This record gives sequence, structure tokens and C-alpha cells, in this order.
Amino acid sequence: MASEVLISISKDEIEQARLRSELKYELDLQSNMVYAKRQGLQEGREEGRKEGRKEGEARARQEILDLLKSGKSPEEIIRNLSANEA
Repeated sequence: MASEVLISISKDEIEQARLRSELKYELDLQSNMVYAKRQGLQEGREEGRKEGRKEGEARARQEILDLLKSGKSPEEIIRNLSANEA
């Protein structure tokens, strides 16, 4: 009788440990997915900023070239660019 109770308790402990292990696995998986998503978003933002800077620099160079071709003086170009930044 006592051995049956001990075996029953042992089985319950094993089952509880198995359930805790499954829960931990699921929580770890969810945590890893959230982390990966955050990392992806951060990398995407950084890449977007780099592309935005490149595009902005290209536009500024083209604007300066266009102003030079139109015969504007360097002072007029600076005024024009300063007005666009404000």
C-alpha cells in the first residue's frame, strides 16, 4: 500500500516536471520570436535611415548641380539651400 502511494506520487512529480518543461519550452520559443522581431525591426530602421541619407545626399547634389547649370552664384545657391532646410 505505501509503495503504491509512493509510486503514485513519483508519477505525479514526473508529470509535473514534464509539464513545467513543456511550458518553459513554449515560453522560451515565444521570447525568442519577440526578440527576433525586435532585432529585425531595428535592422530595418537602420537600413532605412542609411538609404534615406543616401537619397537625401543624392538629391542635394542634383539640386546644387541644377542651380549651377542655371547660372546661380555660389551665394545664391547657399541661400537657396538654406531656405530649403528651414
